[in-house]
Amino acid sequence: MKSRIANRFRQIVSGSPDGRPDWVKQIEIGDDAGLFGADSPVWKVHGDIATLVGGVRALLLQAAHPAALTGVAEHSRYESDPLGRLAGTSRWLTITTFGSTQAIEREAQRVNEMHKRVTGDYTNKSGESAPYKASDPRYLLWVHCAFTDSFLETHLAFNPEFADGDEYVNQWAKSAVGLGLKEAPLSRAELTATMDGFAAHELARSEHTADVVRFIMKPPLGSAPLLFYRFLAKSAVYTLTPQQRSILGLKQVSRAWVTTTKYLLAALSWTLGKESPSQEVARSRIARIGG
Repeated sequence: MKSRIANRFRQIVSGSPDGRPDWVKQIEIGDDAGLFGADSPVWKVHGDIATLVGGVRALLLQAAHPAALTGVAEHSRYESDPLGRLAGTSRWLTITTFGSTQAIEREAQRVNEMHKRVTGDYTNKSGESAPYKASDPRYLLWVHCAFTDSFLETHLAFNPEFADGDEYVNQWAKSAVGLGLKEAPLSRAELTATMDGFAAHELARSEHTADVVRFIMKPPLGSAPLLFYRFLAKSAVYTLTPQQRSILGLKQVSRAWVTTTKYLLAALSWTLGKESPSQEVARSRIARIGG
């Protein structure tokens, strides 16, 4: 039973029952510790099981920007292949976190090629039509901040003792350089200020908001996985700001969802093991090079 549950979960998140899709081999290559290292705040945050909630929150938060939302609606396979999209996002995050600089550069090239095709027009907060493209620095900044804010806020919700928030933001800024973003927030204060700027001038509902948010909150996962996912999604909603929830059409939820989810994640962590296969591969690479 334990093995079956673990394999099903890994299949959903990574696309592979053993948690080792083909791209995990990229984490084996290279002769350095990567951008962060095994004792870094980035490893602590992204290696924690709470990233499951952070991932859901990041998808919701990205949807609060009409340009990002239109890009998802027009170019993503989120409806036809939601698990494939999830696995693709997990791939970039995992390789960038645990891979060598060589592996990270290779993954950034793959993502950049995908971004070249993501272009179009959207309706901005003022109701005017404007062009968007995924490679635009402003678009990249929003997606980066949505990821950074989401993973940090959810980590703090489940690990309030975590005291390296500033260092996490500073370190994770490096992840965006290969994608073309040269100036990302370097502290929690800078991250908050940047998020406030987006909220004041750019975040808004669009014609796609309700459909995309509805799909994120209730994806086609099957009854048992969906029940577990509901706790992740509700916990993600809890950590959003009132303005973000208003834009997304979501209501505030009780902290009881977070409390219960914490126990569920602890049980899942016991089922899966202390570290993911990707972390184990990364540690083996670092040991091999004497890092």
